[in-house]
Amino acid sequence: MKTEERRLHSGTARNKVNAIFAHLILLILVLIMLYPVAFAVGAAFKPQKEIFSNVLNFFTANPTLANFKRAMERVDYLKVVWNTFAIAFCVMAFKVFTSFLCAYAFVFLDFPLKRLFYFILISTMFIPFTVTMIPNYITVSKLGLRDNIIGVMLPQLSDAMGIMLLRQQMRTIPKSLIEVGKLEKSSHGTIMTQIVLPIVKPGIISTAIIFFINSWNEYVWPRLILKTDKNYTLSLALQLFVDSEAGSGMGICMAMCVLSMIIPLILFIIFQRQIMATYASSGIKG
Repeated sequence: MKTEERRLHSGTARNKVNAIFAHLILLILVLIMLYPVAFAVGAAFKPQKEIFSNVLNFFTANPTLANFKRAMERVDYLKVVWNTFAIAFCVMAFKVFTSFLCAYAFVFLDFPLKRLFYFILISTMFIPFTVTMIPNYITVSKLGLRDNIIGVMLPQLSDAMGIMLLRQQMRTIPKSLIEVGKLEKSSHGTIMTQIVLPIVKPGIISTAIIFFINSWNEYVWPRLILKTDKNYTLSLALQLFVDSEAGSGMGICMAMCVLSMIIPLILFIIFQRQIMATYASSGIKG
């Protein structure tokens, strides 16, 4: 009995040590990831001369809004926000719509080579952006959509990751519900809107937020397509200060960073449970 008790005590102590060690590692990683955010927020409210005086001190005795004022004087902030929102919202809407339709087809419809088509579709997630960048750029240019926000949206109207996430959500739906709809001679449109959509609604919301945030933060593709300041997104407007003033405009750059992160951060805070649940459920069934 004593030997068994010692063994249990030793195992419990070892588990506690492992848990403490794991939490310390996670805490260090969180601090590393949060440092750039804290630095940006602190620098945005600092006078220029204080920004690099102590990079570990995020507070200042003389907070100022001058950096935000100069940033808004340099660019039409409302126009830039509208461009960014329009692109992010339209891309999100089209991606969710196409992902929902494709996921429904892969789960509830029977057609030849379904598994092969799904494998090919998912494999596109591993194709580097640089491979498709030049063909997409040539296509957009020939359509006359350079320096147009539609040209930014056009190559992003579908997404394999969204199809995969929604497919995993739909695979949890009992097939009996779909069979009941078929017995009542309901169309696929009715089954999608009356049965499937209400069940996977949380997954659709979280997937939409992921798409929105990713599009909101995008830089490379808009940089290739958009050429004039009036069509710029927030990421490109931030680049204006980096190029024109370099280190001397660091406070303004940080102010633009803070302004650009507000909306995605609010959306993530509101829908973080749904987003995490969607990623977790994507591994339930293969």
